[in-house]
Amino acid sequence: MDDAKPFGISKREVWEAYKRVRANQGAAGVDEQSLAEFAEDLTNNLYKLWNRMASGSYFPPPVRRVEIPKDKGGVRALGIPTVSDRIAQMVVKRYLEPIVERIFHPDSYGYRPGKSAIEAVGVARQRCWRYDWALHLDVTGCFDNIDRTLLMRAVRKHTDCPWVVLYIERWLAAPVQLPDGSLIQPEKGVPQGAVLSPVLSNLFLHYAFDVWMTRYQAGITFERYADDALCHCTNRGQAERLKVALTQRLADCGLEVHPQKTHIVYCKDSLRRGSYPEYHFDFLGFTFRPRKSKDRFGRYFTNFTPAVSPRAAKAMRQTMRRWALSRRTDKALDDLARMFNPVLRGWLNYYGSYHRSALSPTFQHLNAHLTRWATRKYKRLRGHHRRARHWLRRIATSQPELFAHWQFFQATAGQYEPNDSGGSRSVP
Repeated sequence: MDDAKPFGISKREVWEAYKRVRANQGAAGVDEQSLAEFAEDLTNNLYKLWNRMASGSYFPPPVRRVEIPKDKGGVRALGIPTVSDRIAQMVVKRYLEPIVERIFHPDSYGYRPGKSAIEAVGVARQRCWRYDWALHLDVTGCFDNIDRTLLMRAVRKHTDCPWVVLYIERWLAAPVQLPDGSLIQPEKGVPQGAVLSPVLSNLFLHYAFDVWMTRYQAGITFERYADDALCHCTNRGQAERLKVALTQRLADCGLEVHPQKTHIVYCKDSLRRGSYPEYHFDFLGFTFRPRKSKDRFGRYFTNFTPAVSPRAAKAMRQTMRRWALSRRTDKALDDLARMFNPVLRGWLNYYGSYHRSALSPTFQHLNAHLTRWATRKYKRLRGHHRRARHWLRRIATSQPELFAHWQFFQATAGQYEPNDSGGSRSVP
């Protein structure tokens, strides 16, 4: 039995939280202690953390800020807590998440158990077929600008557990250590990268957006993944009114709707007449736009449907370049396949869910890297790129299971044509 403490936090709960943090991995915080180093004295480290949390004497250390480049330019600031702090946050998350999950909207998909981005994309695809117009919402710096007073009001609405409320308040007030070592004390926002931040930001946006939409915009369906939201409207006027109303609503909650990146889109297809300057948008790594499709009778028509976005495809090609395949001549071809197939399968499972043929240029790019690797690996292929392409094509034909993307592409004329099995909208 655990020692008597002011707060009823069990040692078992701290242990379960540690196992979750260990599975998620992650970088070291301001104390530069890695998960492996924490585990070297695991029993003592976990006991000290439990003792401080259960007695109410736990104060979070500063969060280490790192900056990563955004796909759209600029940088995104991530907060990296220490290992001990991640475990402490996981203890609170495991308590709070089941409580708020029961009240979250079914069309909120971000960072929730049993929900996923690809599910949100599939629902958006179906609704773009049913509704002519869409409003794609972009919130400027959402996580950095969350009003903490409103957030804590939402937390207290769903729990009066004293240690949960206490530690959330302390985490929100924790200082941030900048790359130069200096400390700052943000007065608003939740740090991206913290274990508890997805639950807290979802709770805030549940009241700022989901509940408001349900109450005041009844009949307008939406999909929200964290701060990325898509609303479906029956006509242009409804979309324009919604944009104005949402801009005011989020301003009342301390958030700013980006005036240029928030836009109204006409979901143009063969059955919809008229025109509008905006006819495509990006949502969760997919570009939705009119595309040529074939119905079950073999007839071609224009379908408004998603495929991998140019930005996501560019990010994949950049990742491939970082692999530096052509310089890995110490590896055999099956070694390279084992090294990179987990990433390739992830891309194919996600971006290949819709309009898989759009991935063809990206994976041709990978085949070109493998061709250059072959010209450096084998003397007989040096300086003979065409011969190397044919050599690689023969292997892809005889062993399509070797590389994950080869299973989806047939070797024809030195390239790999997609077996596109993505669904299409039939003409009624």
